[in-house]
Amino acid sequence: MLFKEMKEAILEGDDEVIVDLVEKAIKDGVDPIEILDKGLVPGMDEVGKLFKEGEIFVPEVLMSANVMAAGNELLKPLLVGGKREVKGKIIIGTVKGDLHDIGKKIVAMMLEGAGYEVIDLGIDVTPERFMGALEETQADYVGMSAMLTTTMPVMEEVVKLIRGNEKYKDVKIMIGGAPVTEAFAEEIGARFSYDAASAVDLANELREQ
Repeated sequence: MLFKEMKEAILEGDDEVIVDLVEKAIKDGVDPIEILDKGLVPGMDEVGKLFKEGEIFVPEVLMSANVMAAGNELLKPLLVGGKREVKGKIIIGTVKGDLHDIGKKIVAMMLEGAGYEVIDLGIDVTPERFMGALEETQADYVGMSAMLTTTMPVMEEVVKLIRGNEKYKDVKIMIGGAPVTEAFAEEIGARFSYDAASAVDLANELREQ
C-alpha cells in the first residue's frame, strides 16, 4: 500500500507526501533498495509512459522528477554500499554554445530513476570537457543534447574524439534535442533519442548490446 501511495505522489507531483511516505517507510525498517525499486522507480516509469503517450507534458514531468529527487535524497545516505545494481554510468551534457537545460535535466532525472548513475556536466560543455569526464569516470555512455542547429557540429566533434580513442571503443553515444534527427545521429555514428522516455529505452537497449 505504501509503495502504491509513493507511486501516486510522484504522478501527482507532491513532494511533501513523498517525503512523509519515505520517512515512514525508513522508520518502519523497510529496505531502502525496496523503497526505491518498488515505490519511486515505478512512479517515474509511469511518468515516462504517460509522457511518451502525450498524456502529460514537460511541466508535469519536471514536477514528478523533482518529487522523485526529494525521495531519493532521503534514501541516498542509506543506499551507500547497498546492493542495488547500477545499470551503468552515463555522462550527460548540453554541448558547447548551447545553454538549454530543461530537456537534458529531465533525461538525467529519468535515467537516474531507471537505475543509472548520471554525471551531469551541465550546459555549454566543450568536447575537451566531455573527454576529461570520460577519462575521469570511465563511464559506459555519453549523452549529448543540443537545441540549436548551430551547436550540432559539436556533437560530431565529440563522437570523433571518442571513436578516435581505442580505449573508448565500447562507449555508447546517445544524442537528442529539438533539431537533432535519426539521420544526423547515424551520419555521425551516434544513437538518437526522441525524448526523455525514449532515452531510458535506448539506454536499456544499448546495455544489452
